[in-house]
Amino acid sequence: MFMRSTLTALAAAVLLAAGGCAVTRGQETAGGYVDDATITTRIKGRFVENPDVAATSIKVETLNGTVLLSGFAKNATEKSTAERIAREVSGVKSVRNEILVRP
Repeated sequence: MFMRSTLTALAAAVLLAAGGCAVTRGQETAGGYVDDATITTRIKGRFVENPDVAATSIKVETLNGTVLLSGFAKNATEKSTAERIAREVSGVKSVRNEILVRP
């Protein structure tokens, strides 16, 4: 079992190295992917800290500094608060707010 895991890890490393550090999401670089992941993490962290936003109900995706918010909010205030929080994070270029307000 250990040998199989080692071979799998080695094969994955070779495939990643052969890709020239490019990430398959769009034509984004590895550095850009890390920046986007950092932005997403910061936004989600701020959602958790804010009592007016249900962090588990809102999905955050970031690509090249553009943030997509989706999921569900209890009301319009939660939706707008989530967007405001996302816009305030360093590195965010734009925000697409596709959060739906539950009736």
